[in-house]
Amino acid sequence: MDTLGLFMLLILLFFQWTAALAPEEITWTYTGLVGQSEWSEYFPDCGGTSQSPVDVITTQAKYDPSLIPVTPLGYSQYGNQPFTMYNNGHTVVIELPEWMGLGGLPWLFTAVQMHLHWGNDGPSPGGSEHTINGLSADAELHVVHYNSELYPNMSAAMTQKDGLAVLGILIVTGEETNPAFNNILNYLSRIRHADQKAFIPAFDVQSLLPEDLGRYYRYNGSLTTPPCHQSVIWTLFHERVQISVAQLLKLEKLLYSSKAEEPYRMLLQDNYRATQPLNHRVIFTSFSAESGKELSSGEVTAIVIGVMCGCVGLAVIVRFIVKTIRSTSSWDVLHNNRPAPMPRTKDSEKEKEKKQDMAMNSTSEAEKKEEPSLSPQSVP
Repeated sequence: MDTLGLFMLLILLFFQWTAALAPEEITWTYTGLVGQSEWSEYFPDCGGTSQSPVDVITTQAKYDPSLIPVTPLGYSQYGNQPFTMYNNGHTVVIELPEWMGLGGLPWLFTAVQMHLHWGNDGPSPGGSEHTINGLSADAELHVVHYNSELYPNMSAAMTQKDGLAVLGILIVTGEETNPAFNNILNYLSRIRHADQKAFIPAFDVQSLLPEDLGRYYRYNGSLTTPPCHQSVIWTLFHERVQISVAQLLKLEKLLYSSKAEEPYRMLLQDNYRATQPLNHRVIFTSFSAESGKELSSGEVTAIVIGVMCGCVGLAVIVRFIVKTIRSTSSWDVLHNNRPAPMPRTKDSEKEKEKKQDMAMNSTSEAEKKEEPSLSPQSVP
């Protein structure tokens, strides 16, 4: 038998072996053997019509005024017991205590665990599972809950249509470090290989969430990993959470999908599923298009500067008006205090002429007195 024939035989035997395995025993990957394109062959639900994640086209999302803000219950009451964190070969998982839950939904949901999805440290974009208008974020956090009003546990709930509720938080990078995420990232070195587990100090889980819990997208979908059960009520927050580039690099470069005893180490990267067709589903939004419009930092700065300039301009105008009013008032006061000119009348003219005549007569008499008189005796 030639080499090619032997290789084909081994491939055939491999597929026969994997087909005989129970779904929970099949080792799946994102890009390798039993990768995303093959999930539906081993996990039928992965080929369903209500799969997740999806691309949210904001112009097609339908506003639903009945959607109220989700309410984390007990997220900040973490107690003294440590959290369990482990590497399952696909992501980092943090188990959550059962007193944590989620309100604002038709039923009460109890928290189970949270995990992350991310990309790689290369130039290619991607990392989040959900996208908004075709644009992905750098990573995504999922907080998983089960319907504890209707089902006894996670296993029973995960196969039911209304069994699970997952919060999706899109993560982007910026300059500032996010201290809340250091509660996870600082301990990744303890679980670098698949199947490793560690205890970490408990912390405020709500500090990982965005501040605005009232604006989000809601749709019915599935788990984003095998077995892909279509049992999830998804809440994808509109507001993104920011971490630093250094924090993201810890996710992308510290963990391995391989076990410690395996000879070859494989970095745990690009652990996100491609977006799935929306099909018949409608994505609802808790906010209208106007209220949901985000302003960039540049737009906010421009608005602030514009308001400040407007205030300064208004102050200058008011000052000019006040100064003008005061000047006008002072001029009117001075003008009103000046004595009014006396009107000329005919009597006053006659009196003036009379005074002039009297002055002329007085002058003539004085001249006569000074003139010497001539007597006959003085003639020779």
